[in-house]
Amino acid sequence: MPNLPDWLIAVIAGVVEGITEFLPISSTGHLIVTSEFLQFDSVEGTFEIFIQIGAVIAVLFFYQADLRQQAQNFFNSDVAKNRNARQLWFGVLLAFIPAVIIGLLFDDLISSILFDPNVVAVALIVGGIMFIAIEQYLKTTDDKVKAHDIADEPLTYKQAFIVGCWQVLALIPGMSRSGMSIIGGMLSGLDRQRATQFSFYLAMPTLGAATLYSLIRDFDAIQPDDFMLLAIGAVVSGIVAWFSIGWLLRYVATNNFIPFGYYRIFVGILLLVLLNIN
Repeated sequence: MPNLPDWLIAVIAGVVEGITEFLPISSTGHLIVTSEFLQFDSVEGTFEIFIQIGAVIAVLFFYQADLRQQAQNFFNSDVAKNRNARQLWFGVLLAFIPAVIIGLLFDDLISSILFDPNVVAVALIVGGIMFIAIEQYLKTTDDKVKAHDIADEPLTYKQAFIVGCWQVLALIPGMSRSGMSIIGGMLSGLDRQRATQFSFYLAMPTLGAATLYSLIRDFDAIQPDDFMLLAIGAVVSGIVAWFSIGWLLRYVATNNFIPFGYYRIFVGILLLVLLNIN
């Protein structure tokens, strides 16, 4: 691979992050592999984690009208609106907690061992098989999903906790945060569209906290020039992620995730071959 300027690698990584963050194919996994092939050194995976903040900002912009309405409903005197808004955001908080606890307990293990391209490849394959098997189990291959709004029909706290437990699997790079949370939502009884919307909302505290924690943890190891690269990657990822959100919402209205499962398996096998060629 020819030596590319770091700013160009940051742009490429931003595009990869923006495309893959909300698709069930693992943005962190794709970023680790991208860094490996472009020979880009990241401090303990800080770059791969930090630029996810762009995706968080993209969600805020994409749902800005809905978020304003929910903020109003949260303090609304209308009992139904107030209940739905509170249930939704308490559910987001509940789903956020399991990954925080496990992530903090096993942070060193995750950073030192799991941020490896071979781990990513295996996780892509395993996650792909899971997607195909679960879609078959739910028998949704030929079903069109009715449109539901997560703000009008928030999930129960039990469903939120199930989603949160599934999101823990995404601490393994290659499993996919969005993929695992969507799977958890569908297995808990949510339709595909509500599960996807909830995954977007859950991304805000999850990715935001991961970015802040990573930045604080590795702040002393980050060089002055690195901050410009982090900013470039985050801005590019945010712009691309904004378009990805809209595309995925349109996709899930009439399609299942089986194609993503096959994509994951194909890419995982290809990576194992490329990474282990003598």
